[in-house]
Amino acid sequence: MTTVAQQFRYTPPRPPMWFNLAWTGGFGAVVGFLTAQGQFAWMIPYAIAGGIIAALLAFVSITFLKTRALAGPFGALLFFAAGWAVFSFSYGLLIALVGFILARMAIWLSTGDYRLNQPPYVTSNEVLWFYTFRSLCGLIFLFLIAPIVVVVPLSFNQEPYFSFTAGMLSLDADAFSLRWYADIFRNGMSAPDAIIGWWSDMWNNAQWIRSVRNSFYVGIMATIVATSIGTLASIGLSRSEMPFKKPIMALLISPMIVPLVIIASGMFFAFSDFKIPYFYEKGIAKSYLGLIIGHAVLGTPYVIITVTATLVGFDNSLTRAAANMGASPIRTFFKVQMPLILPGVISGALFAFITSFDEVVLTLQLADVSQRTIPRQMFSGIREQISPTILAVATILVIISICLLTVVEMLRRRSERMRGLSPA
Repeated sequence: MTTVAQQFRYTPPRPPMWFNLAWTGGFGAVVGFLTAQGQFAWMIPYAIAGGIIAALLAFVSITFLKTRALAGPFGALLFFAAGWAVFSFSYGLLIALVGFILARMAIWLSTGDYRLNQPPYVTSNEVLWFYTFRSLCGLIFLFLIAPIVVVVPLSFNQEPYFSFTAGMLSLDADAFSLRWYADIFRNGMSAPDAIIGWWSDMWNNAQWIRSVRNSFYVGIMATIVATSIGTLASIGLSRSEMPFKKPIMALLISPMIVPLVIIASGMFFAFSDFKIPYFYEKGIAKSYLGLIIGHAVLGTPYVIITVTATLVGFDNSLTRAAANMGASPIRTFFKVQMPLILPGVISGALFAFITSFDEVVLTLQLADVSQRTIPRQMFSGIREQISPTILAVATILVIISICLLTVVEMLRRRSERMRGLSPA
């Protein structure tokens, strides 16, 4: 028994066969063109061969297979066999994904499903622009993410090179290793010494481990300072009776606008003259205190922006009700305001921590040898001794950043649900 929604469901028109073959073959030609890898003599032959193979794949998928469940594996198998026969096993695996996508795209085009997410009255040019715009966005995203995609596999290289070896391209197990991750802890020691003295020397001798310790110590302390200052500033700026709100806001977020070189140079000269008797007789420029203050200054604007955005939907009548019930301002803040703005506060704290964890320009000016952070150690490693250990550290930093940004996104969605901006 069909429902009313099923009876009146919009069924897009099916395009002609030449339309499906042209678009699928065009994408196949682009893949073949890229396969030439800049060799001018092979660009046109590879493009023609890629277009013909993709068009044949589309014809077989539409005429005989007819479903995405069958067309996808068939396309992957076909392109894998072609890539392995002409190039290598690893290229066959890579091109198999392209064949899987092209085969399913052929079915998607032939059924007219590409129009389902569009109103029935849109023209062909509007549909073309809809997908062209999204394709351009995807290419920009791919351009931005490509360096990370390259760095991660290179960190598992067995050889001390910053390039893919023949063994890696052929997926030889002996060409991959965790030696550069182990080198982070070993720090140049021999294998027996590294195993025996790993625990006792890890936090004192290893350059990378000392940098990790400094990064977390400075990052956590700077995050605490930036979150405290930024949260209080946001609450103050959100009050209607606050005078000069715009100039104060511009001043607080200026570290995001002013070039870091200017900020770092100014802090270095200012902190060099800022002396604390009995503690920092020569100034705080080359100390943990100066580095923490500098990183806190850079992280405070992110806290202010995120907490201010959270306070936009805050109902101030709740604070007035708490005051009428006899609650002090401090108790009102921790019992009423903080639970509601907590997702924004945590998001700002994570952004401040990421800013401190990745900062290198300010660290070059304010940090001494003993205060080297991970970015500072990577900068020194690139200048002084080229080692793939840098790639291993970069991969770890990418994983940490992805985890933190995932937490930020989850907190953002939770904040929207709490404020009723999105469905539960």
